[in-house]
Amino acid sequence: MKLLFLGDIVGRSGRDAVLALLPDLRRDLKLDAVVVNGENAAHGFGITPKHCQEFYAAGVDAITLGNHSWDQKELVGYIDSDPRLIRPLNAVRATPGRGFAVIDLPRGKKLLVTQVIGRLFMDASGDPFAAVDDLLARYPLKGAVNAILVDVHAEATSEKMGMAHYLDGRVSAVIGTHSHIPTADAQLLPKGTAYQTDAGMCGDYDSVIGMGKETAVFKLVRKLPTDRLAPAEGPATVCGAVVDIDDATGLANSISPLRLGGRLLTAKP
Repeated sequence: MKLLFLGDIVGRSGRDAVLALLPDLRRDLKLDAVVVNGENAAHGFGITPKHCQEFYAAGVDAITLGNHSWDQKELVGYIDSDPRLIRPLNAVRATPGRGFAVIDLPRGKKLLVTQVIGRLFMDASGDPFAAVDDLLARYPLKGAVNAILVDVHAEATSEKMGMAHYLDGRVSAVIGTHSHIPTADAQLLPKGTAYQTDAGMCGDYDSVIGMGKETAVFKLVRKLPTDRLAPAEGPATVCGAVVDIDDATGLANSISPLRLGGRLLTAKP
């Protein structure tokens, strides 16, 4: 099984780039599944039902969210009707939506996609380690599902790496999101789980993590009220990772960074 995971899609620039490239990527890389993080798709803050449908039409199988899940209020009344839209698994009790999805793939394969949100330097949430343990007890690898992807949406690299080692050998891949900068540590862990600390964003890198640099820098330097941050609108780099998963074990054979377009050095499996 070959899986593509794309990091945080930021604003129109990121959306347009993903929608333009994805059909060719699915064909050229012979992808079985595509998962994206969409929590910044709507002008940098949240996602709308319309954007979800556009991504599905382009070939996305599931969308993860994060700390900006509820920035677009219309999502509250929509998320329960969309089984492929995934908010953090360890969100506070009574949060609408689902923390995981089981995606039916060709050849009768099933992919479990989940996301946990970190607790270091983030708003209060439940225990991500306990939450994923409970989920895996219900959906063990090579039991109920053929492959498992965990998106760790967190500030601290230590928390992302800790989660990856905690899950090594129990899931196919652990890939981090939220910090919008692609890390250079794509690797196979000792027990066969693929890992990358952050997939990076799909957005304009002539920016401050996807936001217009003038306003962002002013806020950092002056600490005075400014206009609301808005996404940079230049050409986007589409960033993510491609994971090749062994059909027999559900563990990873390889993980390769993907970076296309925009300002960053191209990387393609």
